[in-house]
Amino acid sequence: MKIFVILKRELKGYFATPIAYVFIMIFLVMSGVFTFYLGNFYERQQADLVPFFSFHPWLYLFLIPAISMRMWSEERKSGTLELLMTLPFSRVDIVLGKFLAAWIFAGVALLLTFPIWITVNYLGDPDNGVILASYIGSWLMAGGFIAIGSCMSAVTRSQVIAFVLCSFVSFLFVMAGFPLVLDAIRGWLPLMVVDVFASLSFLTHFNAISKGVLSLQDLLYFVSLVAVWLTATSVVLELKKGS
Repeated sequence: MKIFVILKRELKGYFATPIAYVFIMIFLVMSGVFTFYLGNFYERQQADLVPFFSFHPWLYLFLIPAISMRMWSEERKSGTLELLMTLPFSRVDIVLGKFLAAWIFAGVALLLTFPIWITVNYLGDPDNGVILASYIGSWLMAGGFIAIGSCMSAVTRSQVIAFVLCSFVSFLFVMAGFPLVLDAIRGWLPLMVVDVFASLSFLTHFNAISKGVLSLQDLLYFVSLVAVWLTATSVVLELKKGS
């Protein structure tokens, strides 16, 4: 399929630069620090990875934009976007190929944290079903971040601006389900509105999956979120054609 041609091209691009390895190293180091030190892993005396996964939304706020900021900005800045669009690929093929490459790359970084999973099994007897569900939820959430980043990267030629825009929009999607925010608006908005507000948040659905329940509602949320933002990416590319 044509999508896989784009996917292969993009994956090679990620691993052809030192940025990919720097990103993976930073992600692994920060995951360990947040889990075993800031997350008070040993003090809690519980064999689980709650501290590890609870920091993922905040890690992704800065690390995922670093992956996605170059998806379209670099193409436009170097002048290769016009060439790419003239190849016998549909815009859908290109958008999906780029997204899947970034999502797989994020998945590789997440997969490399498996020593933490092994460690918690060595130290105790965790519920591995819950941990597996949390890994799936984290990867789905990373896909949501990347889809937002894809659209923000298509908006501008500047990778820095794309990074800032992605971080800001993603921050809004995270904070929409943050307890402090929900408590603040619960007093002056109808409960139904508060529930709708919370349902738009990464945290609401990721936390649900992290409890070990892979519900259709949560899966549909992330699939829909990715579909909406990738569609927006395609629209932005069409609007900026030739600019």
